[in-house]
Amino acid sequence: MTPPTPPPGHGLLEGRHVLVTAAAGTGIGHATARRCLEEGATVVLSDKHERRLAESAEALGVAGVPCDVTDEGDVQRLFAAAAEASPTGGIDVLVNNAGLGGTARLVDMTDEQWSVVLDVTLNGTFRCTRAALRHMVPRRRGVIVNNASVLGWRAQDGQAHYAAAKAGVMALTRCAAVEAADAGIRVNAVAPSLAMHPFLNRAISDEVLAELTTREAFGRAADPWEVATVIAFLASDYSNYMTGEVVSVSSQHP
Repeated sequence: MTPPTPPPGHGLLEGRHVLVTAAAGTGIGHATARRCLEEGATVVLSDKHERRLAESAEALGVAGVPCDVTDEGDVQRLFAAAAEASPTGGIDVLVNNAGLGGTARLVDMTDEQWSVVLDVTLNGTFRCTRAALRHMVPRRRGVIVNNASVLGWRAQDGQAHYAAAKAGVMALTRCAAVEAADAGIRVNAVAPSLAMHPFLNRAISDEVLAELTTREAFGRAADPWEVATVIAFLASDYSNYMTGEVVSVSSQHP
């Protein structure tokens, strides 16, 4: 089954200033940046890969700021640059998309394999969430949307590090939401099952991707824009009463 045509924008983010991490290339981050633009937002992209970031920013006609989310100095520079570029006076929405996968069975996994996935995927989300809250709380407004994964709930061979990191992102989302509620800030997450893009097979083999696709009720993986539309919904006022939620974006059956 082929994916449907992306829906047109409806101005859900009109007048909002949005920062999206790991938005270079063709994955969920880039699709989210495009969707936010289609919904009327101004957007700043960030990514560790400077060449791909520059290409993506040019293609979308937006600002791009290089950032390695494992480096606190980089994170601080990113948020300062994104706030300075804001026509609204600050960052209204943060989409924490940065993450790192890989495949290794636990018995063979090295400390380095474990640590690098946790540092990018969980610690990076923590660093950016902390920076966003320090920026948003004084303004008493803002939305944070984190990219988790169904592996935060489900087991998969060779994915202990990634699953642990994404389960941590889910827990971080819930705790940050409770702490930020008094300031009127909402924090939610999406949990995709399988969103196909050209770089995915760098972390997961083609054979495993084909097997995972058979678990999807639609008989196909999601297109990244199908995850991006849910992120845009969570960033918008249409989800105004939702915070601390993790929304599954999946057609996966048991």
